[in-house]
Amino acid sequence: MSWLTATGPLVGSALLVVLGATVFVFVSGMIRYVGNNRVAIVEKLWSGKGSIKGGLIALNGEAGYQPDVLRGGVHFFFPFQYRLHVQPLVTIPQGRIGYVFARDGRVLNADQTLADNPEGVDFQDTRGFLAAGGQKGPQRKILREGAYALNLAQFVVVTRDRTFALSLDREEVALLAQMTEVIEERGGFEPVVIKDAEDEIGVVTVHDGPGLAAGEIIAPTVGQDPADEGTFHNSFQDPRKFLAAGGRKGRQLQVLVEGTYYINRLFATVELIAKTVVEVGQVGVVVSYTGPDGVDTSGESYRHGELVDNGQRGVWNEPLLPGKYAFNTYAGRVTMVPTTNFILKWEHGVSGSHHFDENLAEVSLITKDAFEPTLPVSVVVHIDYRKAPLVIQRFGDVKKLVEQTLDPMVSAYFKNIGQTRTLIELLQDRSAIQNQSSEEMKTRFGAYNLELQEVLIGTPRPNVAGDDQIERILTQLRQRQIADEQVGTYERQKLAAQKERELREAEARAKQQSAITESELSIQVQQNAGKANLARSEQEADQTRTLAKAEADRMRLLGEGEAKKVVALAAAEAERTTKVGLAQAEAIKSQVDASGGARYQLARQVAERFAQALETSGVDVVPKVQISGAGADGAGGGVMQALLTLLMSDRLGLAVEGEVRQEEEA
Repeated sequence: MSWLTATGPLVGSALLVVLGATVFVFVSGMIRYVGNNRVAIVEKLWSGKGSIKGGLIALNGEAGYQPDVLRGGVHFFFPFQYRLHVQPLVTIPQGRIGYVFARDGRVLNADQTLADNPEGVDFQDTRGFLAAGGQKGPQRKILREGAYALNLAQFVVVTRDRTFALSLDREEVALLAQMTEVIEERGGFEPVVIKDAEDEIGVVTVHDGPGLAAGEIIAPTVGQDPADEGTFHNSFQDPRKFLAAGGRKGRQLQVLVEGTYYINRLFATVELIAKTVVEVGQVGVVVSYTGPDGVDTSGESYRHGELVDNGQRGVWNEPLLPGKYAFNTYAGRVTMVPTTNFILKWEHGVSGSHHFDENLAEVSLITKDAFEPTLPVSVVVHIDYRKAPLVIQRFGDVKKLVEQTLDPMVSAYFKNIGQTRTLIELLQDRSAIQNQSSEEMKTRFGAYNLELQEVLIGTPRPNVAGDDQIERILTQLRQRQIADEQVGTYERQKLAAQKERELREAEARAKQQSAITESELSIQVQQNAGKANLARSEQEADQTRTLAKAEADRMRLLGEGEAKKVVALAAAEAERTTKVGLAQAEAIKSQVDASGGARYQLARQVAERFAQALETSGVDVVPKVQISGAGADGAGGGVMQALLTLLMSDRLGLAVEGEVRQEEEA
């Protein structure tokens, strides 16, 4: 108890000392702890070097905000000399952008909107930033994803979710709020994302740097060469290099295509516009508002304007062919010109998909017979894609060409046609008028670099509602046509009756076709058989003629031989007969002489012959029945009597000779 009593005052004193020391350390700021996810901004309260003469950051040990920050851990300070402002790390989420505002640095130049950033200097190195000549105000450089240990007394970082800053005064808070509002309006807390599916491009407008030259409306393209590291700004993502390449503020000729771009929206804003799409069947004629002055390529014969090479200021001589183009429509105009056939209709309230003819109406006519109809007309036109720039250079666009040139030309032409024809002729000669107008107007259209394909005209219409004169004319024509059709109908009916008769005959023939076929086959068979017989007969006749000729030749040869033989035999026989006859004659003469003369010799021969005949026939010399008679002259008898008379002629003399002569005559 005595020890405790004795030591009690000592323990109490020690506790008081420890407590007092703790309070002193805390109050004096000698020892401070900074978390690893924090940074501490050091404010020097007093210094032997005094206060800074200008700016906010004390770079040389003066009293004020020090450039270097403290990271995680325990830090020791001289008592009552420093104050620590512990702040969180500046964290930029994925896909977000942080904007930096510097409170200290050099003052911006007159032509600057944003502060320039020294090359290679990091915002985490405040001392290096200020030593390299960093400028105060909103910075051109932005912060990408990550965590940054920044001196928030020097830099203020504005993000979508919060503003990282060491609060100083209310006026600055208002300035930062205004800056945040501007960035939010421009969508600057997120990168520019251009999607291919949306067919858009980004037109960039730069708000910092030197202004455009006099007469220019679009800033030219600069810093596109990746090989030049000092000027390649990678699509406006590095403002310092863009300006180093000679970039100027204003709307840029260069556009952004598909991709993601981390662009400082305080430096440049991006406007998304549609790509220029040239459909199939069209070409795009470009009228460029920027570029160098070009040389006219249209030729001496073309006096309606100049054409220049692509990329120069003016109308480009080469149109854009079908496809998609990242064309900056602020730097030029693309006029679509159809290259397929398109129809222009002179008809009120009717228009094609191109709307070139939406202001056209029917052509008012005065015919030869004083009718005043309106005539609907359609014209099929084609524009050669190579001549499309000439058309645009001359007329500005196709619609102006139609309304200012083609409309009055076509109307005047058909007014002249209408004055040469009556209303009925207009109706009846429609085809001829179409052909005539197609041929005659081709030359006129060709003068405007157009190709006329065809002209089509409709039926004339009354000029005033309720006028039925044209309808009466049409009624008369219809009646004429009906009459003509009736005549044609009668002719066709006549032809039909004739065809019906032929049909009936054909049907009857068809019914007998089997018999006709058999008879025709039979006739054909008989004809074939006859032809065969004829051929056989002709062959046999030829054979017979040949055999006959051969036989005739044989007979002729045999006959000639037999004749020669007969001639020879006859000659021999004649000679023999002659000799025999001579011998007989000599013998007869001798017999006659022996008989007492020729008469006696004859009687003797007759008697001998008669005796031979009786002997041969066996006839009785004296008939068993004898009928005799005498004629009126007293002559009678027969052969026997004649023979007896001959035998007695030598006695009777001349009388017998006379009777023989009479008998021979009988």
